[in-house]
Amino acid sequence: MIREISESMFEQEVGYSTTPVVVDFWAAWCGPCKMLSPVIEELSEEMETKAKFIKVNVDENPTVSRKYNIASIPTVMVFKDGEVKANLVGFRPKELLKSEIEKYI
Repeated sequence: MIREISESMFEQEVGYSTTPVVVDFWAAWCGPCKMLSPVIEELSEEMETKAKFIKVNVDENPTVSRKYNIASIPTVMVFKDGEVKANLVGFRPKELLKSEIEKYI
């Protein structure tokens, strides 16, 4: 299950997590984001015991988007121990995303 979070929760959800965290930076008007959403949903169900999945709307959370230099969306970042381990920009097929996430589990 993917939870959408706000900037105020970002540090708590990502920075202090001992589990890898997959963050989907997206926006409602973004076509590729809509294409990626079901892929991320499937991965979150398949990997729910291994990683945490969250979504951040870049329009509603500009501070955290700037902090991580989100210039294009969708951007999927994998965090481990509060650090960015992977930065995937644009739509990616499910298997490619899964293999990238599994590197940090």
